[in-house]
Amino acid sequence: MNYQETLEYIASINWKGSVLGLERIRELMDKLGNPQKDLKFIHITGTNGKGSTAAFLSSVLIEAGYKVGLFTSPYIEVFNERMQINNCNISDEELAEITTYIRPFADAMEDKPTEFELNTAISLVYFQRNQCDIVVFEVGMGGELDSTNVIDFAEVAVFTAIGLDHTEELGDTIEKIAATKAGIIKKNCRVVLCSQADSVSSVIRKKCWEMNAKLFVSEPKQVIFKGVTIDQQTFDYKEMKGLTIPLIGTYQMENVAVALKVVEALRDGGWNISDEALRIGLARTKWPGRFEVINRDPLFIVDGAHNPHGIRATKSSLVSIFKDKKLIFIFGVMADKDYPDMLDEILPLAKEVLCVTPDNPRALSAEDLARVIQEKGVFSIVNDSIGNAVDKAFERAQKDDVIVALGSLYMIGDIKKYKKSKY
Repeated sequence: MNYQETLEYIASINWKGSVLGLERIRELMDKLGNPQKDLKFIHITGTNGKGSTAAFLSSVLIEAGYKVGLFTSPYIEVFNERMQINNCNISDEELAEITTYIRPFADAMEDKPTEFELNTAISLVYFQRNQCDIVVFEVGMGGELDSTNVIDFAEVAVFTAIGLDHTEELGDTIEKIAATKAGIIKKNCRVVLCSQADSVSSVIRKKCWEMNAKLFVSEPKQVIFKGVTIDQQTFDYKEMKGLTIPLIGTYQMENVAVALKVVEALRDGGWNISDEALRIGLARTKWPGRFEVINRDPLFIVDGAHNPHGIRATKSSLVSIFKDKKLIFIFGVMADKDYPDMLDEILPLAKEVLCVTPDNPRALSAEDLARVIQEKGVFSIVNDSIGNAVDKAFERAQKDDVIVALGSLYMIGDIKKYKKSKY
């Protein structure tokens, strides 16, 4: 298969959706010779902050001299973003070659793998072939029955902030969701937990005790915020002064606290990461689509927040930077998300909302979204395309206005592509 045929093949099994369970991925890995057994992992789960935390860790480990694989989802602009080595996407040619190699094994299975399971398999073959020293491995959903949990052991199992999301698959309480995610904890591994509610922490602590795992809890109070510009945030951490990250958003302080604790856990496990590598790695972190500035005049920010927990974090950042300024929002959301709660968070900040339908079968229509917003007393406009919404935002923006796009990672890539092609 060539690259285009590869993408079409991967998309062709999308109908199956998310089907939790390890039977299919284990069968496929067996057929492929279990490449995951040749690799070392940092395994990351949580509801929000997984991607940013993974990006911080990947960047720091690269600066420390390691060859680092990174597996994340979803992608923003191109599929290849999901599998990277030392910040470089998998090439079109290698993606096609590995998928062509895997396809006969997958097609021969009676219970065929889901799309995410196939992507997991492609990434593991890719990282093994390229002899990565360590792989930063982000779960797709949950933990225990997520296909990434096919690995036998993790150098560190990481838990970012846990909230209510994917409740149909993972459980209808935060404790049930935490228990599902705790399934990534392996015997005798190290665990890093984002400092959070006792109800969550107690579930993770209990699992650590059962698995004889060494627990490290992040220390966000040790991250002393010093200042923010539209380009970077500055903070101190314990004895390290003047650290910077290029990811804006107050919520990144919580994520970087987790990443710093993971570095501590890795050092405890014998990994060589100097303070200088830590400082430079954090400063050079790249993670698109998270409070990312894509235009300066007018200021245009895109953010992938797509559930109430994430929206609240983004709202905190917007208020921190822009105070009581009213903002122009481009908003699109999946119908299965708690979008009324999300709207309650952002509408008090809205001058107006340009409603769009993200390019996804699960998307809420722009018309239905606009109706809900109008009922809440805020002016909204239905747009028949994402490009139309971007054009309208630029047309309607006055001097000093700020445009903010959020609600779905699926639409952020389309917004960036359109803006890049036209403005």
